[in-house]
Amino acid sequence: MQQNINFENRAGQMLAGVLHAPDATPPRACAVFAHCFTCTKNIRAAVRIADALAGEGFAVLRFDFTGLGQSEGDFSETGFSSNVDDLVDAAAHMSGRGQPPALLIGHSLGGTAVLAAAHEIESAVAVATIGAPANPSHVLNLIADELETIESAGSAQARLGGQPFRISQAFVEDARTRSVSENLRSLRKALLVMHSPVDETVSIDEAAQIYRRALHPKSFVSLDDADHLLTNDRDARYAARILAAWAGRYIEGVAAAPDRARYAAGAAVVDGRRDDGFLVAVNANGHPLLGDEPPDKGGSGRGPSPYDLLSAALASCTVMTLNFFAGREKIPLKGAEVSVRHERIHAEDCAECESSKGRIDHFTRAISLEGDLDDEHKALLLKIADRCPVHRTLENEIRISTELT
Repeated sequence: MQQNINFENRAGQMLAGVLHAPDATPPRACAVFAHCFTCTKNIRAAVRIADALAGEGFAVLRFDFTGLGQSEGDFSETGFSSNVDDLVDAAAHMSGRGQPPALLIGHSLGGTAVLAAAHEIESAVAVATIGAPANPSHVLNLIADELETIESAGSAQARLGGQPFRISQAFVEDARTRSVSENLRSLRKALLVMHSPVDETVSIDEAAQIYRRALHPKSFVSLDDADHLLTNDRDARYAARILAAWAGRYIEGVAAAPDRARYAAGAAVVDGRRDDGFLVAVNANGHPLLGDEPPDKGGSGRGPSPYDLLSAALASCTVMTLNFFAGREKIPLKGAEVSVRHERIHAEDCAECESSKGRIDHFTRAISLEGDLDDEHKALLLKIADRCPVHRTLENEIRISTELT
């Protein structure tokens, strides 16, 4: 669930944010996300990471710094120090809502900002940077061609990310004189540094400088072939999973995800511990995920329930079957969406069922087709949906053999 949030910074300007709330209540912990230089809260990496962390049980606030996105203020009058102030104000706002942030996350220059702001945010026990420079002066490399004009005229227009921004001499001086790396030894918070070795915007040498200067506990994770902005959704989701697992080690009261279930070729392996309640680790033929029950059933809601997984299997199989058949038969189907719900109903309420006593499992499947389809196409595809292998499995006689290993 996403909720728009506005809060006032110390300068009296209204800053715009979005709070990602997990389905499970209460959240495991609260996190604040700082976006990259001249970006906004809506940059893909910020949205994807916040979404993925919410799926892991975290409440995440992403917001626009002063003068950017939907926030008030003039960007030309801001600087690195004002970004740090905005972060501290965002944390204070969340604390006032009863959700003091335990985790601070920053992307690019936002990562440098959270390193600086963390000293002033007492509730934060863990800080994570993604593609961050060690010091704000690094950002001046992006406006190197305009520096002479800025220094002589007091300000100049620069194009950053394809957009024009007015950069002031005060901004330049603030970036030059504000040192972050020198204060890392006094951070006294767990630190996670994530960086891509092929980042062409911020060299991985910057990550090495951050890591060397910080004291333990500290960790480093390579983002392999990711670009600086994490434009590939896979990279953003990977970063979020790492963040959630890592933060759980340091945040009091946060239950870490169970250890990953082992891989067994061609099998689904599930591993669970009694102390974790319904939360289990799943490895479906090499694809890891979590399983759980919703809060109203005694779980934490951090993963799909067994019947959610069963419904997803039927829906997935149906979509695959429809697309495959349409492609083979040259039917102009562009895509399909299938929604499946499971419930237990009284057998006497099912006119088509063989059983007349007790309860039976009932799956309701809703199919939406996209494409230039006539009535004949639709009727044929509806019939084909019933031929999906999982559909046939569920309707056929099933035998389950169990052995103790």
